[in-house]
Amino acid sequence: MPSKVSCLYLLTVVCWASALWYLSISRPNTTYVGHMSIPIRKVPNPAQNITFTNIHTRPLNPHAFEYVINEPKKCESAAPFLIILISTTHKEFDARQAIRETWGDESTFGDIRILTIFLLGWNTDSILNQMVEQESQIFHDIVVENFIDSYHNLTLKTMMGMRWVTTFCPKAQYILKTDSDIFVNMDNLIYKLLKPTTKPRRRYFTGYVINGGPIRDMRSKWYMSRDLYPDSRYPPFCSGTGYVFSSDVAELIYQTSLHTRLLHLEDVYVGMCLRKLGIHPYQNSGFNHWKMAYSLCRYRRVITVHQISPEEMHRIWNDMSSKKHLRC
Repeated sequence: MPSKVSCLYLLTVVCWASALWYLSISRPNTTYVGHMSIPIRKVPNPAQNITFTNIHTRPLNPHAFEYVINEPKKCESAAPFLIILISTTHKEFDARQAIRETWGDESTFGDIRILTIFLLGWNTDSILNQMVEQESQIFHDIVVENFIDSYHNLTLKTMMGMRWVTTFCPKAQYILKTDSDIFVNMDNLIYKLLKPTTKPRRRYFTGYVINGGPIRDMRSKWYMSRDLYPDSRYPPFCSGTGYVFSSDVAELIYQTSLHTRLLHLEDVYVGMCLRKLGIHPYQNSGFNHWKMAYSLCRYRRVITVHQISPEEMHRIWNDMSSKKHLRC
């Protein structure tokens, strides 16, 4: 007989497919809620209109948001070596599941404890919130706060991750922050970069370091107004597609963010906090913030690769796992 977890997982997959199809042809009505078989937590209303269209008038960031979904006991049994914080959105169930089944599988490295946490805000569509709630009750790897989930609130999402580590898992050794369309070569990350047998580093931050300045073209995705950021150069920052830091830096960044004017460009904002802290990010060419055509030998040399679909993630993971005996 199938296990309860298997049944719930199958139910989640079916519900996700049905809900996304339904949303694509019409707005859902309230009668659909009654069909959910798993009870939904009552949650506080999202903070009103907290977006970066009006937040620039506020000099500080109190991060006055509440957890809608939380996993406060994930670190109670033992402190993990690595926490993976993955920024994702509500409709990306396939990407989250691909990560769970490939490089984000917490059981892959045996006695090296790894935690995978998916970070989300609050969606304006109640059906999508309910689907994520069901997914959370099956996998227990999702954390949500009640700010509106949008591209312009990515900074809030990352600060939520820093807050979660600081509050619930401060004794972890390292943190990887990445996105849901990233492939991570975990062997390189753990054994070649972080090296579990060595003394844990402090005030450590590394990734693909960018030295650049603000884009003033309003048509750009990365537009930055002079009102928000008047300087002509950004501090050195790591591409938000993937960076690694020691766990003490999580608390330092979170505490610094409470007294640092918010910017909607998450990776730039983290770089601003690092500059205030006197922490210089280390350049590491293994972090790629672009897409690379797959080849076994090429992917053996990297730590992260960008713009990888769930299907590609499975294919790359399976190929690399089955060919570890081959030399390049």
